[in-house]
Amino acid sequence: ELVVQFQVLNQSCQCLAWKPRPVGVWPCPGESQHVVAGYSDGTVRVFSVSRTEMELKMHPHAAALTAITYSTDGEMILSGGKDGIVAISSPRTGMTIHVLADHRGSPITVLQCTRKQYHDLGMEGGELWLASSSDRRVSVWASDWLQDKCELLDWLSFPAPAGPEGLDSLPPSLAAFCPWEHGVLVYVGFGLQKEALFYSLRKKQVLRKISLPAFATSLSLSPSAPFMAIGFSDRLLRLQPCPAGDPQDYAGHDDTVHLCRFAPSGRRLLTASHSAVLVWELTGA
Repeated sequence: ELVVQFQVLNQSCQCLAWKPRPVGVWPCPGESQHVVAGYSDGTVRVFSVSRTEMELKMHPHAAALTAITYSTDGEMILSGGKDGIVAISSPRTGMTIHVLADHRGSPITVLQCTRKQYHDLGMEGGELWLASSSDRRVSVWASDWLQDKCELLDWLSFPAPAGPEGLDSLPPSLAAFCPWEHGVLVYVGFGLQKEALFYSLRKKQVLRKISLPAFATSLSLSPSAPFMAIGFSDRLLRLQPCPAGDPQDYAGHDDTVHLCRFAPSGRRLLTASHSAVLVWELTGA
């Protein structure tokens, strides 16, 4: 059932994310749940679900937003725009504290944060985060928001054949940190081959490749088991065991599978196409 609905007139909501709860903290009675959303006019809005109201509006971008997420502790909002600009803003103060132009000129397709210990990868910081853009580039950063530190850890650029099509017509460039293999990220996108690449941040190289039947249009990695969900433009959803194993393919969508998202428990998977949202129960997950 529909529980609550927020409407912003004359603007298109392009991306959204739930605010995470701190690790080890149980939800309190009456605790507010928050959703952050990015809009076509470059604004970021924070909504309280329990109070059914907008709590904050910020305008960190001059272009439409294409990706948004919270830091792992929920204290910062990372947003990316169609012009490739990434902004880090504080929902407590409403101020934008960092603006990064490394991806300028290409829309941001993914922003993701993961927890990190200070000694991991030999860099200081409280967490790692990545940004990927439509031009097949991925940047990885180490950050300590309390110390106002944000340092570039790695910069990846994946080759692709020249084509007459514009970026908008190509499969998206998607990247995600690997939950079951620390220091590794997974990348899919338009390239020389149809494949998923596993890249080691420690060794600075591709560890292995998994062949795909087509270029991926969506990607999600299970937080509880070593397999990933991949969507394709031909209405196909694939569950791929990692590092090796026989994939399972599923039909049921009416169009391109443009979104895959595992639940935090890993027991359910949400997928979406043009006019359908499906929820899958993963037995044995």
